Amino acid sequence: MSTTHGKRTGPTAPRAAVPEHRIRRPAGDQRFGGFGRLQRPELLRLLGEYNVRFLRLQFMDVMGVLKSVEVPRSQFEKALDGDIMFDGSSIEGFVRVEESDMVLRPDLTSFVVLPWSDAENRVARLICDVHRADGTAFEGDPRRVLMRQVEAAHKLGYEMMAGVEAEFFLFQRSPDGTPTRETHDSGGYFDLGPVDLGEVARRDIVNMLELMGFEVEAAHHEVAPGQHEIDFRYADALATADHLATFKFVVRNVAFQHGLHATFMPKPIFGQNGSGMHTHQSLFRDGENAFYDESDADGMSKVMRSYAAGLLRHARAMCALTNPLVNSYKRLVAGYEAPVNVAWSHHNRSPMVRVPARREKGTRLELRMPDPSANPYLALAIQLGAGLDGVRRKAEPPEPIDKNIWKLSVRERRRYKIQELPRDLGEAITLLKRSSFVRDTLGEHVFRHFVTAKETEWQDYIAQVHDWEIERYLSY
Repeated sequence: MSTTHGKRTGPTAPRAAVPEHRIRRPAGDQRFGGFGRLQRPELLRLLGEYNVRFLRLQFMDVMGVLKSVEVPRSQFEKALDGDIMFDGSSIEGFVRVEESDMVLRPDLTSFVVLPWSDAENRVARLICDVHRADGTAFEGDPRRVLMRQVEAAHKLGYEMMAGVEAEFFLFQRSPDGTPTRETHDSGGYFDLGPVDLGEVARRDIVNMLELMGFEVEAAHHEVAPGQHEIDFRYADALATADHLATFKFVVRNVAFQHGLHATFMPKPIFGQNGSGMHTHQSLFRDGENAFYDESDADGMSKVMRSYAAGLLRHARAMCALTNPLVNSYKRLVAGYEAPVNVAWSHHNRSPMVRVPARREKGTRLELRMPDPSANPYLALAIQLGAGLDGVRRKAEPPEPIDKNIWKLSVRERRRYKIQELPRDLGEAITLLKRSSFVRDTLGEHVFRHFVTAKETEWQDYIAQVHDWEIERYLSY
């Protein structure tokens, strides 16, 4: 979330006319998700009760792109038995042609019916784990990478609880449907005003999320024109990653039905704030928040301090995962409320790690550097892994910086020994490659494929001639 209340930035844009509303609202108050733990017979009953015609089996590639295989009603039982195969060699970061047969094993707790699908061709969704043809779990499945860290936490007696604030922009589409960077409003943080496309679309996104079982806590306009945030209740790490994948899918689909384009690109507009994915996290033990200590003056346990130390220790190395695009580093610059320094604080929002004011059950850390282009499974896995590394080491964090870091002098930064986050994707990749911690957390398969893809992306970028260079240097 931003801290700039009522702030307006940029020129006032003309209001676009609101097109005819095209969201298909389901009749009544029927619930389409949030069914909890289901057994196979119960799920088959629900598929029939909701007259589901197609079942979409979803999974995610290493780069964070959501993929799916859709099967008709005749194949439902086969799908629930985990017998649907696909060609893994065609998926980014998966396997080679000679070992391409992969199997999808659905997580039955992830079952939702898509509320906007046509009642006569109703579509439901299940999130799947990827396995090899011999039944073994596939080490290149990003969801499996997170599950390994969740299991590591359980061995230490902890469960990670996480909540994310994924900001996004809504832009107009041209008459031929091509996305533009023209926004629908000139609003700022928490602004109200006449009904516009963004306000209506945002409400419909909330409606759809609630129908699918989400507990939405807040929805509001963010700092930049066309920028929005919708917050949903925290959950365990795996559920939060699943929710985030679903959230982005819903946002894009509802925006499209409004004639808008939703983007989770970190910095789509020069001179405006970018979109972050602030991640709130804590460890629970036996139902109690292990980050809280009532005997501590700040209410922070030793476990919480060690977890914070782990995040700070590995921040620069894991930045390529939490901020994976060339564009990510256009957001991580001074002056736009995004962190650029590796530091933590009890109060202010300028450091990378912040401790919000709530205590007891609500005691948590907020990591402010991630952006919503990140693969949610890898981003949460690397954060949990870093925190657990600090807990295992019983590490102590450096002195908290309760001043505005953006206004500190160079001498003051040196006194506090404040490091900077990588300045571009190239530097981030170099730091990641040097980290045995990142390699061990991701596993060799994901680590190798991620590095290869990102090195290619960086080389493609630096070889391009950009408009800025033409404008600056053509007269030389």
